[in-house]
Amino acid sequence: MSPVISISHLNHVFGHGELRKQVLFDINLEINAGEIVIMTGPSGSGKTTLLTLVGGLRSAQTGSLEILGQELCGASATDLTLARRNNGYIFQAHNLHNSLTAVQNVKMGLELHNYLSVAEMQARATAMLEQVGLGHRLDYYPDDLSGGQKQRVAIARALVSHPKIVLADEPTAALDSKSGRDVVTLMQTLAKEQGCTILLVTHDNRILDVADRIVHMEDGKLANNAVLSGIA
Repeated sequence: MSPVISISHLNHVFGHGELRKQVLFDINLEINAGEIVIMTGPSGSGKTTLLTLVGGLRSAQTGSLEILGQELCGASATDLTLARRNNGYIFQAHNLHNSLTAVQNVKMGLELHNYLSVAEMQARATAMLEQVGLGHRLDYYPDDLSGGQKQRVAIARALVSHPKIVLADEPTAALDSKSGRDVVTLMQTLAKEQGCTILLVTHDNRILDVADRIVHMEDGKLANNAVLSGIA
């Protein structure tokens, strides 16, 4: 089986001329379908940059970055847009729209799927919120939800389209330990049910046990690629 994410000799640079700064150096990484990989490392080590490249949020420059068999290095804006349709995104800040209810926020995760009717989108969004334990909060606005509940809405929005890849950037950073654990366990359960792959960036050592594999980034380089013993 081909890897879902295949990165080979990937480099990335910000700026030009005297302001030019290389932030990723010769990254090599393969991630298989259904795998949960956690990326650790200090702030400024390049973790978020790599995550945004994998997610097609910015264009890869040199090397190879194949996502679901599609080469994204040098990809056009149109190709990147199409590639993003396979992904679900979860960020440290839940990034919910305060003027929309929980169910309306989740429906936004389906708006690129124009083959669905409004009624189908509503039904899927409702079902997804029920799965994350918020069936009783469908019509609540973000300001009326706790931090953990907001992040559950963000997870529902990311997973409602059944993406092949979920990319999470510090999803527990703004949560207390119990809410953070609940959120990550929920991500793990739903992702396994849907058969999607997770790449998660975190500084939170309390959630590392959900990973199939941990990779560590230091100064723009992958320092190690360790499989955790006892975790399938």
